[in-house]
Amino acid sequence: MAWWKAWIEQEGVTVKGTPHFNPDPDAETLYKAMKGIGTNEQAITDVLTRRSNMQRQQIAKSFKAQFGKDLTETLKSELSGKFERLIVALMYPPYRYEAKELHDAMKGSRDDVSGFVDPGLALQDAQDLYAAGEKINGTDEMKFITILCTRSAPHLMRVFEEYEKIANKSIEDSIKSETHGSLEEAMLTVVKCTRNVHCYFAERLHYAMKGAGTLDGTLIRNIVSRSEIDLNLIKNQFKKMYGKTLSSMITEDTSGDYKNALLSLVGNDP
Repeated sequence: MAWWKAWIEQEGVTVKGTPHFNPDPDAETLYKAMKGIGTNEQAITDVLTRRSNMQRQQIAKSFKAQFGKDLTETLKSELSGKFERLIVALMYPPYRYEAKELHDAMKGSRDDVSGFVDPGLALQDAQDLYAAGEKINGTDEMKFITILCTRSAPHLMRVFEEYEKIANKSIEDSIKSETHGSLEEAMLTVVKCTRNVHCYFAERLHYAMKGAGTLDGTLIRNIVSRSEIDLNLIKNQFKKMYGKTLSSMITEDTSGDYKNALLSLVGNDP
């Protein structure tokens, strides 16, 4: 799996951090940007959107050591609105941010490490899903939850293929007929992420900005959480699906320092 991780790191990341990094000057820049009357929002954007999360944590430590203040709390006191929400989100360590946004609720105890697919187990899972839904009156929802939330993506792709052979319908159609409400939505999301995770996030970003108003929480959460993982790949998928770049839609739907910070995280268009 090492080659896959290296490829993702090279191709998918929009925020890679800066080489020859020294947190002390960055901390001093941020301090000066918030010292006295007024705030230099552009200086804050230039520093924090161009550093990796690991580098931001080191800047926060340096800020505390040099000036005796908590960087995140200082940012909260100096900024406001959507720009504050975005910048503060950048300051969370990834695991804390994902927990805060309930991202771990989707992960469960999923096996995404080995990438190994056991054809026999995939067939058994497909049969179990069929027996838990289409084959009976009612639905064994826990069986669906257990399989969809604990198996790896490659394994689930094989399960979906086997399921369609058994049930003569897609797993999505079965979920729609067997469940409803928030459970249906959650299960369909797992399937969509399994089939094409970049398509899923492109849809979420488009959904956040289409129509009247912008769902800023969704926009911030998806850009921040994917900027050091695969945002470039999501941008490519976004362009294929909607015929416009993610940057252009952000430019249309946001403004000011908030817009500038988002565009800096998103990076150049493909």
